[in-house]
Amino acid sequence: MNKYLFILIIIVFFSLFIISVMLNYKQVCINNKCFEVEVVRSQKERSKGLMYRKELPLNSGMLFIFDKEENHSFWMKNTLIPLDIIWINKNKEIVHIYKDAQPNSEESINPGKDSLYVLEINAGEADFEIGDKVIFK
Repeated sequence: MNKYLFILIIIVFFSLFIISVMLNYKQVCINNKCFEVEVVRSQKERSKGLMYRKELPLNSGMLFIFDKEENHSFWMKNTLIPLDIIWINKNKEIVHIYKDAQPNSEESINPGKDSLYVLEINAGEADFEIGDKVIFK
């Protein structure tokens, strides 16, 4: 009986792990172009972001979700890949786009606009305009 209980516990923990991983990945679509994104919500996750990653698959990215809508600055310190950074307001509209942010730059990238979400994708993939609607799936 103990053997079966142990197997059941392993299955439950593995299932919970898979579910938690899946909950951190969503799809973000802008003008019919969709990105598979890793969602980060905590301050610790947001602070790390895409640091130290050597690549980011095409049509993927990271979606930062903040607690409140305000002016959120970013930088590229310890980020090894060039990125396009897109700020999105609470109405899910693009309010600012910074294209081709360079790896390892310590320059503060300040949009000067309030946002609730920020999307980081590979440089060159942000073929969008201010005001474009964003859909979260």
